[in-house]
Amino acid sequence: MGEMDHMQQCALREAFGESSDDGNESISSSIKEAELYGWETVPGIDGLWLCRNFLSETDENLHLSTIHGEGLFTNGSHNQAMRFGDLPGWATNLTGLIRKAICFCALENKDQLAEEFGPLSFDLLWREPLFDQLIVNVYQPGEGICAHIDLMRFEDGIAIVSMESECVMHFSRADKGSEDGFEVRVPILLNPGSLLVLSGEARYLWKHEINRQTGFQMWNEKEIAQKRRTSITLRKLCASKE
Repeated sequence: MGEMDHMQQCALREAFGESSDDGNESISSSIKEAELYGWETVPGIDGLWLCRNFLSETDENLHLSTIHGEGLFTNGSHNQAMRFGDLPGWATNLTGLIRKAICFCALENKDQLAEEFGPLSFDLLWREPLFDQLIVNVYQPGEGICAHIDLMRFEDGIAIVSMESECVMHFSRADKGSEDGFEVRVPILLNPGSLLVLSGEARYLWKHEINRQTGFQMWNEKEIAQKRRTSITLRKLCASKE
């Protein structure tokens, strides 16, 4: 079995377990389930994938309850919590769900399956651990993040899970100036329970930001009603050089 076939088998097993007598039926069922995730690419930004239906409302509420139950934000002045190395159990489970969702994406597009295809290349998807750094941010209405590219101390392949309030995240090229005095920005609507995956150009050549000031959170010509927003960012540290 070639390396590509082995990777495909890993994706199949991750999506619906070990094969059985009704394997074809299981594959067919899993492909239909894959369609429910709602994976989509973003035109013009290579390496940016959005999964709109990553977490159900029930799963989202469970994660929020667990996060706040850990007492990470008991101090009202703190709106960010970080973790390096071994991640808490709920984050490890979330990592497993991310890997599974990406495998479902591969199943849905199985005729095009290749090492470079999908939200993460196979070498990134099957690295161990997939992520070893976690940031949880809680944003109140009006609070956002400035345009930035994640630090080079982190490897390729970054996942962002959005919960509670929807918002618009803007992407802009870091290696290009403005056109006619205006910076070209690509808006992405992040709905509650969505998963955003950045790799390749999206991770290294595009800045991303969330400006939640009045007039910037527009979608379909309407201002988004802002509520508290919680985001979970998962990344992997680069190996230290000795």
